[in-house]
Amino acid sequence: MSAFIPKFSIVLTTYNREQYIERAILSVIQQTESNWELLVIDDGSTDNTEKLIQPYLNINQSVYYFKQENRGEVSAKNRGISLSCGEYITFLDSDDAYKMEHLQYRSQIINQHPMVDLLYGGVEVIGDEFVPDRRNKGKKIHLSDCVIGGTFFIKREVLFELGGFRTIDIGADADLFDRIVRAKKNTLKMNSPTYIYHREYEDSITHNYFQERKH
Repeated sequence: MSAFIPKFSIVLTTYNREQYIERAILSVIQQTESNWELLVIDDGSTDNTEKLIQPYLNINQSVYYFKQENRGEVSAKNRGISLSCGEYITFLDSDDAYKMEHLQYRSQIINQHPMVDLLYGGVEVIGDEFVPDRRNKGKKIHLSDCVIGGTFFIKREVLFELGGFRTIDIGADADLFDRIVRAKKNTLKMNSPTYIYHREYEDSITHNYFQERKH
């Protein structure tokens, strides 16, 4: 990896998502904001993920690929965090996507509010808008009442101070959000729906609560 320090490090974790991974990567490459690096953390995929990703490593030198044994989403995210070098760290599930102006809008808000430690929110949901409640597994709640980890933009030093994500049964994103709030960090919510959250697939954890978490 180069010595260049980007404004944004994007951590994209994946596990056997060959049918979606190129859409996710292309949505980053096509951003109107160019000050980023993309770290693809392959959590032990056994499909054609690695082969599909290789051409993008040649197309754009800001795209990096790392493969590890299957250890789960939290391990993969934390590895991406440890390898990142951006001022802000953000995320992208491999079956989701960014709208072209996603990073540009966030950059503008961060420039206007340089003290913000966590910028979040701004999502377009495609598919089922209800998910299991992490505090009551027999209940469902609307996504508007949730924080969605893919929308997080977190100052690097804050994320390292808090130790990244913790391994818990469900809701690692919400757990991190709660810890940021308890640490009295500065948070700011955005409403511009530029993160595309795909929930029309049957293999999403929120369609089957006890399945392995999607990456």
